[in-house]
Amino acid sequence: MTTPPTTPTEHFRSARDFLLQHREDYTAAYEGFSWPRPEHFNWALDWFDAVARGNHRTALHIVEEDGRETKLSFAELSARSDRAAAWLRGLGVRAGDRILVVLGNQAELWETALAAMKLRAVVIPATPLLGPADLRDRVERGRVRHVLVRAEDTAKFDEVPGDYTRIAVGGAPDGGPAQEGGRAGWHAYEDVHRHDPGPFTPDGPTRAGDPLMLYFTSGTTARPKLVEHTHVSYPVGHLATMYWIGLKPGDVHLNISSPGWAKHAWSNLFAPWNAEATVFVHNYTRFDAGRLMAEMDRAGVTTFCAPPTVWRMLVQADLSRLRTPPREVVAAGEPLNPEVIEQVRRAWGVTVRDGFGQTETAVQVSNSPGQPLKTGSMGRPSPGYRVELLDPVTGAPGAAEGEIALDLSARPVGLMTGYHGDPDRTAEAMAGGYYRTGDIGSRDADGYITYVGRSDDVFKASDYKISPFELESALLEHEAVAEAAVVPAPDDLRLAVPKAYVVLAQGWEPGPDTAKVLFEHARTVLAPYKRVRRLEFGALPKTVSGKIRRIELREATAAGSDAEYREEDFR
Repeated sequence: MTTPPTTPTEHFRSARDFLLQHREDYTAAYEGFSWPRPEHFNWALDWFDAVARGNHRTALHIVEEDGRETKLSFAELSARSDRAAAWLRGLGVRAGDRILVVLGNQAELWETALAAMKLRAVVIPATPLLGPADLRDRVERGRVRHVLVRAEDTAKFDEVPGDYTRIAVGGAPDGGPAQEGGRAGWHAYEDVHRHDPGPFTPDGPTRAGDPLMLYFTSGTTARPKLVEHTHVSYPVGHLATMYWIGLKPGDVHLNISSPGWAKHAWSNLFAPWNAEATVFVHNYTRFDAGRLMAEMDRAGVTTFCAPPTVWRMLVQADLSRLRTPPREVVAAGEPLNPEVIEQVRRAWGVTVRDGFGQTETAVQVSNSPGQPLKTGSMGRPSPGYRVELLDPVTGAPGAAEGEIALDLSARPVGLMTGYHGDPDRTAEAMAGGYYRTGDIGSRDADGYITYVGRSDDVFKASDYKISPFELESALLEHEAVAEAAVVPAPDDLRLAVPKAYVVLAQGWEPGPDTAKVLFEHARTVLAPYKRVRRLEFGALPKTVSGKIRRIELREATAAGSDAEYREEDFR
């Protein structure tokens, strides 16, 4: 007879093990899963340290571009994060304090994430690509008490006012006289390893609803929102992400994502370590598909997640160079086009499985291992998520096509608390008993949901509703197209017509000849009302997290361009 779980750790493990047991049985997982909802829980102390006790398996494996490697076991990371927590406490970091963490894919990033959790401090992750203006916004709106940054980025904070503790990682920062091994006014993080205070003792219990992370969204259409997550909403919520990826103990997981964005926490922290898998990272300054595949072979990567941009670059290379393809491959960030999925299937014998989620949540909808796939669909609701499509007119659930929303009467653990400091925006997002994603989807008779687009990206042409994603997928079927983004262009007759911005594949040149080829392709594969009527070549504006900034493309289209080609010019 199995003893029922009694502690928060046991409840978490029981829920985790249930999903592992039904890893390829979606129906059993969806119908039988229930979220652990502890009153008190600290993932770093109650889960990671418990897993790490006497555990010398590799938890983190980082390979640098020059071949240098860092390997740390679960036990080593537990001890190192204990030392870091004690040292940060000595610098005045307390429960509830906000720490802005601006680090790359380096061991200190994972070390300090665990340390901050143990201290009950609130982490504001940020990418090192941010400039002083963005950092100033994060310090001000995040009410930051401490900053922890790479040494080479300390100069950016000369333009960021505030009375905050300054900590530099990675040697002496540039400029100024040396102090404590670094720049004046900056503490050298390397001091953390010069003493061993022994096992870390928390200064109090962690309430499950206490804030853990504040994430600034990527800001594709407006000023970045500040999303608040708790000690359960991300650590426990990403049990769903673990299930979608298909992770299991002993896996070696590679997720290509920039630190500072939610997907990094999804698949480089919580999901793999929930499964007791190894996090593998290959650092590079310029993407090299061949080198990446060589490192994947050498490290024995078994599960792989990448954004669509990386998948599109991979399929431009010789995929057969990867001798041992991963068991599971997934994509997230934006929908992945069917043509890319098919190329990977032919080369590796595995299917790239889409998943849909947001900074505000864990993965809500996905194609999980073992369930039948439908081309173009992003799958069915994740275990623990009751997903509805809200009618665009009435707002009622049950629509065949409508806004993707989560039923708050069965509120999933993996949903944010709200938008920090913005009660009006939170109330709007949670209105009527549903969390509204702002994304449009359609659902078929089998419950599969297909992504249509952001509610502010879908547009009408001649009274027909146009999904940019559908048109972009059609363009990507042509060998000339590496990337594409479709937005509405003003038209006197039709009100708006589809305009495509195209990044060409290697070997193709921008010009009227290529434009003619692509217009002919669009006429062949798209219904007349959906056809691309305007076209322009060039790079796509993107956020630092790699998402296309369609607002910039819409503004550029409205302003007009001499570089634009029109379909009617080629008839």
